[in-house]
Amino acid sequence: MLDMSWFEEMERRIPKNEVRTRFAPSPTGYMHVGNLRTALYTYLIARHNGGKFLLRIEDTDQGRLVEGAVDVIYKTMAECHLEHDEGPDLGGPVGPYVQTQRRPFYGKYAELLMERGHAYRCFCEKTESEEDSGDFDRAADPCRFLSREESDRRAAAGEPFVIRQRIPETGSTTFHDEIFGDITVENNTLDDQVLMKRDGLPTYNFANVVDDHLMGITHVVRGSEYLSSAPKYNLLYEGFGWEIPKYVHCSPVMRDAHNKMSKRHGDPSYEDLIAQGYLTDAVLNYVALLGWSPRGEQAEQEIFSMDELKAAFDMAGISKSPAIFDIEKLRYFNAEYIRRMSAEDFARVAEPWIRQAVKNPAIDAAAIAALLQQRTEVLTEIPEKLDFFDALPDYGTELFVHKKSKSDEASSRQMLELVIPRFEQLACWDDEHILEVMVKLAEELEVKNAKVMWPVRIAAAGKAVTPGGAVEICRILGRDETLRRLQIGLKKLS
Repeated sequence: MLDMSWFEEMERRIPKNEVRTRFAPSPTGYMHVGNLRTALYTYLIARHNGGKFLLRIEDTDQGRLVEGAVDVIYKTMAECHLEHDEGPDLGGPVGPYVQTQRRPFYGKYAELLMERGHAYRCFCEKTESEEDSGDFDRAADPCRFLSREESDRRAAAGEPFVIRQRIPETGSTTFHDEIFGDITVENNTLDDQVLMKRDGLPTYNFANVVDDHLMGITHVVRGSEYLSSAPKYNLLYEGFGWEIPKYVHCSPVMRDAHNKMSKRHGDPSYEDLIAQGYLTDAVLNYVALLGWSPRGEQAEQEIFSMDELKAAFDMAGISKSPAIFDIEKLRYFNAEYIRRMSAEDFARVAEPWIRQAVKNPAIDAAAIAALLQQRTEVLTEIPEKLDFFDALPDYGTELFVHKKSKSDEASSRQMLELVIPRFEQLACWDDEHILEVMVKLAEELEVKNAKVMWPVRIAAAGKAVTPGGAVEICRILGRDETLRRLQIGLKKLS
């Protein structure tokens, strides 16, 4: 007989009377979009219900571990404002929060399950892949029918074994999912899955159930690909006599109507999206709406702050249908977020991208950012728009020809000849005075302002398309550099 006092002490540790959710990633590299969505939904369920959000690192699959991947998890969660209440770095009442550090627990719970008749040792020679896949004919397995005494004797003699779940041979198992409702499965269609491998480490399915119970997890959020495993989870909970948590199975994030998103097929991870110039908050907002819809007064709302998501997030809004990841829709969200940022926040975010193109420290990055904010959809667009600030590009005089402003090469030469001396005499080099010079000149010549400003902008930038107009470009370049460039333009036209 097992000593039950240890199990009773483990039960006493479990927090009660609060919503508790967990994000339990494997440290296998990058954070893909589906994984980020699971983390976000798990976090929002906890926060919406005033509960606790836990981080657990599931590292029992040692063959797939990637060095530095745990750091990626911490970094991504911090950037995405997914603050956990308990975890490997913070501790908590039900630690440790790393599965390999919990290794002694699983063998004891497997023993308890065998004692209760819901698991058995299997000494059959099976390959690792057969074990992991659950490809196993229950009826043909002699180990299922071994007496406990015979099983104990063979184990004590050092025969290698796995521990399998003993699925009932008849009847059915019904489980409830918050999204898909009640699902019933015939027990004779379920395999006796491996719970403990020969190396003494638990399988993913067993460790999950044990850890979720011991950590007091009330809501388990995972992908709908785990629906087929849910009956076996239920039978484990029932075998232990434990309360079954609420299951929340989310449909997959798809690249298109037929294909799931996959890093192998070049689909972007969270880190890729940030590197491609998307803002974290825009990505989070968009990912929240990949398979969830707000209801009531917010049914038509698209832009949500994290606080608004916490208040609005209701599990009933999660869809059964797969969500299709649309990069153009994300681009729209990103542009909206950029436009809504304060000038100071945008300048801070944009500066590294501005400095990729504008190395001259004398040129104010914040001044350039002000020109870009309403003209930028993703941050990666920034450098290509700014190449003219550090060095005047080589350009042809055909750029001075512009139908709308009624400019041609002759009129452009005249405007530059007249504006250069006025700029030279200007007492104060700011937007107001630069603009005043060009407006007054247009009035004197009885032409539209654009006829003066077009050639000034072309000469200053050497490009037909620029962020900002003649006034802003001249101000940012400074008087000396502006005059030098206008002289070059005049020389080209002479």
